[in-house]
This record gives sequence, structure tokens and C-alpha cells, in this order.
Amino acid sequence: MERDVAVVLSGGGMNGMLMEVGFLKRLRETDLWPRIRVFFGSSAGAFGSVMAALDRLDDLEEFLFGLQVHETFRPNRPWRLPLRGTHEYALPETIAERLGNPIELSEALAAVEPEVVVFATDVSQDGEPGSPDHPFELVYSSRTSPPEEFSRGLIASAAVSALVLPFAVGDRVATDGGWVRNFPVLAAYQRDDVELIVAFRYDPRHPAFRSGSISAAAGRLRRYSRLPAARAVVAEFQEAARREERGEPVHLVDTIARLSRVAIGRNTAVEELTAQERERAVRELTALRTDVLGLIERMAPGPERSRLASAVEDRFRAAAFPFAHDRLIPRITVRGSPGDVNLGAGWRRQRPWSRDAKRALIERGHTLTDTELRVAGEAFEAAS
Repeated sequence: MERDVAVVLSGGGMNGMLMEVGFLKRLRETDLWPRIRVFFGSSAGAFGSVMAALDRLDDLEEFLFGLQVHETFRPNRPWRLPLRGTHEYALPETIAERLGNPIELSEALAAVEPEVVVFATDVSQDGEPGSPDHPFELVYSSRTSPPEEFSRGLIASAAVSALVLPFAVGDRVATDGGWVRNFPVLAAYQRDDVELIVAFRYDPRHPAFRSGSISAAAGRLRRYSRLPAARAVVAEFQEAARREERGEPVHLVDTIARLSRVAIGRNTAVEELTAQERERAVRELTALRTDVLGLIERMAPGPERSRLASAVEDRFRAAAFPFAHDRLIPRITVRGSPGDVNLGAGWRRQRPWSRDAKRALIERGHTLTDTELRVAGEAFEAAS
């Protein structure tokens, strides 16, 4: 069977990864699964892509059922925050213990048919503004990247930069791929060997940052407000508590977390909007070509008709559009949010992740995918 399908998985943390397991398991039940040529993934979607390409979805599901929050991102002690970030990146060690060494996983990818392409963000400080083709974007392929580099890029792609520090991948410094390519659907359009795109886009629901810890601290410190040395500190905590009540950023970490959500949400939306505009442009150009040739057929004199039609065809073929204007690639996109379930890393107090919540997210991804595939199948059948 010809492999001509691209699968695209967005970032989304634990919530997104669980829903993407449901998406992938439903996709595995279809005749599209053996047609998959390439997986594109970022952050959580990068790791899901690797396990799907290795056909280890059952292992991934079992791994996620047993995974707890402190085994992914573990809060650092307050004195380490300025030097180490808010959390320790525990996930790579957990993966190595339960699923296999990331380098060995990367080596195994070389022996399977589907290619895996993952994305990370380049935060190197070498004076380069980023490649013109991939500005501030690092791309790692299971076909062309050495296993050690690919494995490091995979781990960097899922390193949530609001929590942990970036680290070296080869000669670059990399972090969370969500900053530049959270939903890498445009990369699939650039492949000449892709005839169908099937994607999962996770739409997060972020809870408000209102831990109450600032208000509690301000209350405890109020007794020291008469001391000149403590007066300014108490005033700062009281003002921070008022900001928390108004829904404003409580402190710098809260501000950075909000900005990261905005940046990732925006580039996700822009990625899909650009894909939609590309599809619309291809349709309009196809319609324009058909209309012009129709006008020639109806209005041009007999002897000139063939020459004019040939000239129009040549001009359309020579047009230097930034995309293949004569090739419309159908796309099926499953969009999902976690609803009332939210399995986040947590700031200081990490709540355990329940098995029931995980199962609900997997089922949600499965159900959403089943619905979208059914609708797409009916649309394809009607069009044919």
C-alpha cells in the first residue's frame, strides 16, 4: 500500500498527550494507518509521534496510566528558582526507566517505515537571527538526524520553558517547540509525497493562577508591618494580593506563564489559518484557470483557440507561488479541549493524576476522532 498520509500532532502537555492517544488508537483502526508516511509533532505531540511510529501505542497508554505529575515536572525549592527554573525536568529520566533510553528509541525509528519529524525552539545566542527558512526553529528528522541529536531534540521539544531551563542539542540551545511550531501542519503541506493530512489540534483550557498563597503570605506578614525593615516587603505582598484578586499577574513567573500561553496559542491559530488560506488560494487559482480556459473556448477564434489555451496553461505552470498551486491536499483536523478535566504540572502543590481522569481524556480523543472521521468520510464520498 502506498504511504501518502501525514499525521500532525500538536503540543498540549499531559491533557493533550492523553487525548492524542485516543486519536491515534482510533486512527489505527482505519485503513489510513498503513498509509502513514510521516508524523509531525511538537512537544507532547513529538513524543506521541515517536511511539506511534514504533507502533507502541499500548505501551504509551500503559506508561501514561502509571505516570504521576512529580515524575514529569517536579517543583524546585524556592532558593533554586533563580538558578534552575521553577521545576526540575524529571520526564526524561522517567521515560528512560519505563519505556527505554531515548537514544535507543531514536535508533529504533531508523528501522520503521514512517518518518518522524519533531520541532524545538532555538534560543541560542550566537548573533544569528534564525535561518530564513526556519526562523528560530529547530527541525529533527528520524531519517536525517543522528539518533543522539534526535533524542535530545525530542526531549527539548517537550521541555515547557515556563517551568524548566533550555539545554544544548548539538551546537544549539533548544527548548519547548510550542513557541515556534506548536501545531506543525504547514510542514505537511511542503511534502510532495503527502496526499492526505490527518491532524489533532489540542485547544487548552488554562485555569486562572489563583493559588491564594500570596494573600495568605500577606496576611501572615501583616503583623510585622510596624517594623521599618519589613514595611516595604509587607506592602509589596499586599499589593500582589490585590493584583491576584483583580485577575492581574501576581508576579514575574505568572507574567511569563501568561505570555507563553499567548505566544503558543497565537502561533497555533496562525499556523492553521495560514493552512486554510493556502487551501482557499489553491481552490481559487484552480477555478480561475478553469474560467479563463472556458472563456477562450467560447470566445477565441477557432485558429487562435489552441494557441491561447496553451499559453494560459504555460503561464499557470510557470507561476512562482510559494506553494504548489495545482495540488489541493485534503485535511482532516480533530480539535479537542479537555473539558472539565485538567491534569497540569501545578505550581507548588501538585495534585495526583487519577486513572479515571486519564481514561476520560483518552476516550474523549477517541470519540472526537471517530466523529470527525465519519464526517470526513461522508464528505469525501459525496465529492467523489
